[in-house]
Amino acid sequence: MNFHLSGRWALVCAASRGLGKACARSLVAEGVNVVITARDAAVLERTADELRAIDPDVTVRTAVGDITTEAGRADALAACPQVDILVNNAGGPPPGDFRAWSREQWITALDANMLTPIALIKATVDAMAERGFGRIVNITSGAVKAPIATLGLSNGARSGLTGFVAGLARQPKLAGRDVTINNLLPGAFDTDRLRSATQAAADAEGRPLELVLADRSRAIPAQRFGNADEFGAFCAFLCSTQASYLTGQNILLDGGAYGGTF
Repeated sequence: MNFHLSGRWALVCAASRGLGKACARSLVAEGVNVVITARDAAVLERTADELRAIDPDVTVRTAVGDITTEAGRADALAACPQVDILVNNAGGPPPGDFRAWSREQWITALDANMLTPIALIKATVDAMAERGFGRIVNITSGAVKAPIATLGLSNGARSGLTGFVAGLARQPKLAGRDVTINNLLPGAFDTDRLRSATQAAADAEGRPLELVLADRSRAIPAQRFGNADEFGAFCAFLCSTQASYLTGQNILLDGGAYGGTF
């Protein structure tokens, strides 16, 4: 299927690894020029080289910095001639007990997983509407749908973004100008982040990592973890012309792990 995105420009945040990288890879495969961001310059440049190898005719630019800071956002936006597609992404806050979290930890979580996406949307959405095309995909978490007790910082910050998007995406001056805003909610995907988080549990249990991973994957109806490429492909579809009638939605990709009807 041709998504009719060739020649568009995308800003993909936190794209040197994992799900962000997979989203950038799928967009490049559709002929989209991309600006990718991350804090680690060396890893980011290696990812950029991999993306350029997919399609030498596509432009791939890098913006090294922390997207959760004002300076990081300014550099990323400056690197992108125009933002037709925005993929918001940032690492989630650490787990823990809410009784131990300070105000500063809450603000850090809100900055990364709520206020940064809103700031980038604010910087790009009106120009999208003026041009008559725009796609915004926020990578959030399956915890928005089914909160995880130890991830209270993430539950709170990402749910705040979800509520904001629900109101913004339905404004006729955006939806009526072919600007869509949707949230992609990953469940358990086989990424470095999942493995590092599971390693802590394995250490606590005194069990090998691979055994703990196997137990966790068997608890998913699909009997496996998701892979990053299928997540990236779904992101690319949400950015396509074919998805122009889909906006304000929370799309859960979790292999059936969420057991609710709605």
